[in-house]
Amino acid sequence: MKKMDNIPSKNFILGALFVVTNRLDTQLGRALKKFGITTKQWFLSITIDSVFDDPPTMKEAAKQMGCSHQNAKQVALKLEQKGLLKMEKDDRDQRVTRMSLTKESDKLWEKIVPDGNKFIGEVFDGISNEDMDATRKTLYKIMMNLDKMDN
Repeated sequence: MKKMDNIPSKNFILGALFVVTNRLDTQLGRALKKFGITTKQWFLSITIDSVFDDPPTMKEAAKQMGCSHQNAKQVALKLEQKGLLKMEKDDRDQRVTRMSLTKESDKLWEKIVPDGNKFIGEVFDGISNEDMDATRKTLYKIMMNLDKMDN
């Protein structure tokens, strides 16, 4: 195995992003298992709750999550089956489906919050606010570059 110092920075960062993503998915999946939801269901739920002021369309949520419309729809259907999400046709355009979280979802999130805060604390343990700000800015720039590549 090569020493990390010998790996070009951009290659290391790109590889590390994949490793971190996979490991976060695994660890978060374990933490969420007792609540009966998956990491993708958690991600769709927090996207709907945190990013949008009004119920988003499937297309809007999928774009925000960085996944396909079909992928978001499959996750949404599972949440709907669990009573955690409501999907309704848009009043103005019946081709559009809008999603909103249910009261059952609110109850679930109340149970998850303490474990979620503990999980986040452990993931970011020992990382300074300065490092967090630099990471946030860098990740934002990477996301903007990926958006440019899509267009």
